[in-house]
Amino acid sequence: MYNNQTVAVVDDDESVRQATSRLVRSLGWEVRLFSSAASFLSSGSAAHVACVISDVQMPGMTGLEMHRRLTEDHIRVPVIFITAFCTEAIRKQAMEGGALSLLCKPVDGAAIQACLEQVMRLAS
Repeated sequence: MYNNQTVAVVDDDESVRQATSRLVRSLGWEVRLFSSAASFLSSGSAAHVACVISDVQMPGMTGLEMHRRLTEDHIRVPVIFITAFCTEAIRKQAMEGGALSLLCKPVDGAAIQACLEQVMRLAS
């Protein structure tokens, strides 16, 4: 498993954060939880995680805005977006911005697992 890898989960919904955390941990990853994009960015964790799983729609700063700031700061961390608003416009914006994937809620655990396996392939 990937015990030496850490995933940041960024979501304003605590129940979604916890459920995503349990799933990611069950796949062998370490997890750091953040309730907002701003708290993630200010934590200094971005350069120290293997991947970010983030909601798109959050109060304050959206996940897409967070990803743009990471890119502007030259932090190249794979980002998996999860959204209940799975429109073609959001998908296009996420993917053109360099996201690894955009998954629609409710998210299938196998889809997250496949994304995390892709993260490991990209890292090697």
